[in-house]
Parts: sequence; C-alpha cells; structure tokens
Amino acid sequence: MEKLDRLVDYLLAERGERGRVVIPASQEEKFRLYRSLVNVRPAVSADEDYLRTETEYLTALTAQKGITDIADLSPIEDGICLWKGDITTLRCDAIVNATNAGMTGCWHPCHSCIHTFAGIRLRYRCSQIMEAQGHEEPTGRAKNTIYWSFLMCLETMGMRYTESCSVRIARLRDETKTADAS
Repeated sequence: MEKLDRLVDYLLAERGERGRVVIPASQEEKFRLYRSLVNVRPAVSADEDYLRTETEYLTALTAQKGITDIADLSPIEDGICLWKGDITTLRCDAIVNATNAGMTGCWHPCHSCIHTFAGIRLRYRCSQIMEAQGHEEPTGRAKNTIYWSFLMCLETMGMRYTESCSVRIARLRDETKTADAS
C-alpha cells in the first residue's frame, strides 16, 4: 500500500468511514481526498506510524514542488525577508502564518492551507497551545507552533502585520534558535 493510500485509509477509519467512501484512482483526486480529511480533522493525536508516514509523504511532496532557500533572497532588513509563494516550500529559520483567534486553521475541506502540507500535527499542536493559554490569541501576537521537515512555524492571529508584531516574531524566532542550540 502506498503512503498516500495508508494516510487516507487511516483518516477514513478514524471517522468510521472506511469502506463507505470511494477512494479515487488518480493520485490527484486521492490527494484532494487526503487534503479534505486533514483540513476538517479535529485536533486530536494520532499513532506514531501514521505520523511517520505522513512526515515522509509530505517531505517528499514538498521536495517535488521545489524548495526556495532563504539564502537566495534579499532581506528587507537584517534577518527579515519578504517572499510571496508557497510557504511550505521555503527553507528558512521560520515562517509566519496568519491564523484565526483559535489558531486551528480554516476548516475548509479543499483549501490549500498550511494544515494540508504541515500535516495533522500542526492543528493538534495549536490546540494544545490554546488549551494551555485558556483564551483566544490576540491580534498581532505570535506563537511558535511546530517544527516539521526543516521549518519552524510561527502562528500569528489576524492579517494585521505591524511593526510590533514583527519585533515579537523576530524575538520568538531568536529565542527558539537559542534554545535549540543549548
């Protein structure tokens, strides 16, 4: 069984829909089903075999799309680059992803949001952070949510990217890098 088949099978089984949903034959349509299942999946844990398979699959998929290295970009100021493209293909210290106040994504089945390409760990990690915090995330704040493949994701509430927000994000990035070096 291929990795994508195993992922779809697991996601359908946990929903009690294994055998009740027709699995598309084409890889493109099968990925669309996977994307939909991931994007609407509740923020719950998964078994290690699923997580390992998902990481391997998404890492290979990202590599196929092509990676943009931060070293190839021109910074707008020391340590900060602006870049437009698929954030899941950017090799850098951290990306900033705009999110909702619950930090758990858009919940749209076929949306090409970061939750598709980060896998189910991202929503789960965000929900853990929010549960521990005990309240919605204020606009302009940032949280270090996860590492996957080669990327750290800093989630920030809302689309308002202010100077104070950029300072908080840079500080969070630097604190995380310092902690990792220890």
